[in-house]
Amino acid sequence: MFRSISGRSDFLRSARVKQTERARALRADRPSAEAKLWSRLRNRRLNGFKFVRQEPIGPYFADFCCREEKLVVEVDGATHSTDAERAHDARRDAVMNLQGYRIVRVNNVEVYESLDDVLETILAALERRETW
Repeated sequence: MFRSISGRSDFLRSARVKQTERARALRADRPSAEAKLWSRLRNRRLNGFKFVRQEPIGPYFADFCCREEKLVVEVDGATHSTDAERAHDARRDAVMNLQGYRIVRVNNVEVYESLDDVLETILAALERRETW
């Protein structure tokens, strides 16, 4: 059992307990496009860049995040096609931008049909090349 400095066993190291629980749930229930992309990003497989999944940033969770380069990768499905959903994405992007993150958005179809191109786009953003 974990005991804090104060001796309380219910105390957790992180003050973001709810965010951590939500991130774990999102990681367990990820769409297959995210799983496919994660298989190529995990364990520093993309030119040594470290990515994490479902990173809490403000009130939102980034699908994938390279903390070192402050780059977020969002995999959008069909649910990002209405005006309201695009407005939500814009608000979310603004919050992440204010915290210094850059965002690359790809859609599920791109991941399924041209994963190498998606990875090249992400790599260009990581290396701050102007092609993305």
